[in-house]
Amino acid sequence: MQRKAAPTAKRAGTRANPRALAARVVEAVAVQARYLDAALTETLDALPRSQARDAALVQEMSYGTLRWFDQLAAVSTLFLDKPLKPKDQDVYALLLVGLYQLLFMRVARHAAVQETVEAANALKKPWARNLLNACLRAALREEARVQAAIAARPEAAFSHPAWLLKEIKHHWPDNWAAILVANNERPPMVLRVNRLRQSRDQYLARLALAGIAASAHPLSETAVVLASPMAVTELPGFAAGDVSVQDAAAQLAAPLLDARAGERVLDACAAPGGKTGHLLEQAALAELVALDREPARLKLIEENLARLKLHAKTVIGDAANPASWWDGQGFDRVLADVPCSATGVIRRHPDIKVRRRPEDLSRLVATQEQILDGLWPLLKPGGKLLYATCSILPAENENQMTAFLRRHPDATEDVLTTEAGRARAVGRQILPGEAGMDGFYYARLRKN
Repeated sequence: MQRKAAPTAKRAGTRANPRALAARVVEAVAVQARYLDAALTETLDALPRSQARDAALVQEMSYGTLRWFDQLAAVSTLFLDKPLKPKDQDVYALLLVGLYQLLFMRVARHAAVQETVEAANALKKPWARNLLNACLRAALREEARVQAAIAARPEAAFSHPAWLLKEIKHHWPDNWAAILVANNERPPMVLRVNRLRQSRDQYLARLALAGIAASAHPLSETAVVLASPMAVTELPGFAAGDVSVQDAAAQLAAPLLDARAGERVLDACAAPGGKTGHLLEQAALAELVALDREPARLKLIEENLARLKLHAKTVIGDAANPASWWDGQGFDRVLADVPCSATGVIRRHPDIKVRRRPEDLSRLVATQEQILDGLWPLLKPGGKLLYATCSILPAENENQMTAFLRRHPDATEDVLTTEAGRARAVGRQILPGEAGMDGFYYARLRKN
């Protein structure tokens, strides 16, 4: 399908309608397979300054509708006589935005209905007003029917696509319900303290002086969990590089790689640079090479490093094809934070449930294999490679590692000693919500 232009406030008229904007964002994700963050950012950037207060509402409705997309879609079938035409998927998205307000938001119900109906004009589809009004008012009248329909189907109750729910139940028979619940929760805001500047206790004291409630995470020496999310501009020392935003599970990568002072380190697939910065905060490395395929994403690494006042050699290149960029000098440590299904970070990126397809998995597994085989020759004898994903699917994790060890007799597992997660056949798996963390997988290999 040809992708449309990104949704903008200008398309909604002189004064942008927040519900119409949210519907455009949802449509961009569900129909055009766009990333939620990108579609939402473009939309909010186009908001007139006079509507700055509407940004939070657009974000809440966009994230919430996508988080509960499968449940809202199940409810919509109760009141739609037939599916809407492909050219009217913006109206369908607006209907889901309206249902999200009724089921999950603290908005006066009559106002939610009225404002959502009015948003049809902003979409330039006034004919849809009667349809939206009828569906939303029926949902209000027939609340018992709505709840019965949700309870009748697990994919509606847990708001996950059927294929993904099946995968999670199969691989995690004792944990699947907790995983699905965690995926629908709002994630905590976690900070990584730059210990080149201060200790974690010192930064916690700074937060307390600023009236910001926070606590130390028990499984990461650098992680601070905020009691409530807030804008980074309000964090003491953020602009100066004293602290970064990074989940506690992601903060395990640098210490698990175990890079030592004076070593040469490769951070493959490095963008946006969170782990790159943490590696440089951990040890005085001889050289750190941060690699990524896309120039725009490499720029994100450079911007993050500039804020932290740290330096790495940034290189554009494909980790699976080192011949195009490698200088022939071996690395003591390699971090392979590979592309994956991202099924461990759904709570932060609910669009994954909507964009991801079952056929994506085999493609991702093949890409991971190519990256591993491409990077292994770059590692010095005795060196270590840390394999990382934000997935909870074994095909991308322990199965991938087991297959790699079979292909490479010069590789052995270097067993991880962290208390985070649980041991698998190879490596360790953290499930979403465990110790408040995102879902991550880590395995460390040593070159004989």
